[in-house]
Amino acid sequence: MFLLPDCDALIASALAEDLGVPVARVLRPGDVSLLERDVTSASVVPAGVRFQGRIVAREACVVCGLPVAERVFEMLAIAAGLGDDVEVFPLLAEGTAVTAGTPVAEVSGSARVVLAAERTALDLVMLLSGIATEAARWQAEAGESIAVTDTRKTLPGLRDLSKYAVAVGGAHNHRVGLWDMVLVKDNHIAHAGGIAAAVGAARAVHPELLVEVEADTIGQATEAAAAGADIVLLDNMDDATTAEAVRAVRAACPMEKECLTEASGKITFERLAGLRATGVDRVSSSALTLALPVDFGLDEVT
Repeated sequence: MFLLPDCDALIASALAEDLGVPVARVLRPGDVSLLERDVTSASVVPAGVRFQGRIVAREACVVCGLPVAERVFEMLAIAAGLGDDVEVFPLLAEGTAVTAGTPVAEVSGSARVVLAAERTALDLVMLLSGIATEAARWQAEAGESIAVTDTRKTLPGLRDLSKYAVAVGGAHNHRVGLWDMVLVKDNHIAHAGGIAAAVGAARAVHPELLVEVEADTIGQATEAAAAGADIVLLDNMDDATTAEAVRAVRAACPMEKECLTEASGKITFERLAGLRATGVDRVSSSALTLALPVDFGLDEVT
């Protein structure tokens, strides 16, 4: 069971964009004229016509985003004054791997609502399934000894849903934003007066948070571990240097602490097998959250 983040604001913005209206109109229930903004459906589909169809995966993938799609249809129906006139029935669980041609959900209700919400609903399922699929692929290749994590490189506004999709795919989340973990990088180190000073300052202000330090060299990695960092990020190192840095971090880590290592920068899918041999604990990559969408369609059942 995956905890879906609150995405109503994102959905409202996306629907408003497609309908060409202020977001406030999508958030205000009972606007019976809202569906007139879909000029095609309003012109050719008589009011009261019913739609029944299925959302179908057109590529093999890990399915993600069905509850989001359901909420898209629900929000537009409410905004248009049609209440619960559209129903969405998922046919499988989030995170299910499917082959091309697999129906993943049934959709029924007002044809005008379904057709107006279709693109927004499918776009979100396509994006999230693409991320979940890539997350599953990377974690499977990395194996059980390495936790593959995402990064903050996400499409603006899609951070929470992107990280949700990574988890659905079986990989792991890095920090959500600037607020939930300390990550000391080179510019921070320069302004703090060194690695030890930066770690000490972060601990003093936020003792409740994990502290990670980015290291460009084995020397920096050793210094970060000795200073008490929870995680040492080994940045842009080849496999041989990563293995040496992992050993150095473990040797320098105070006995009462566990200091994890994370490889990042120029991490490709092809490197995962080699990184297993280095002993690194985590690998982070933006390839997960910036994955290509998977194709889905909404097919009417007659």
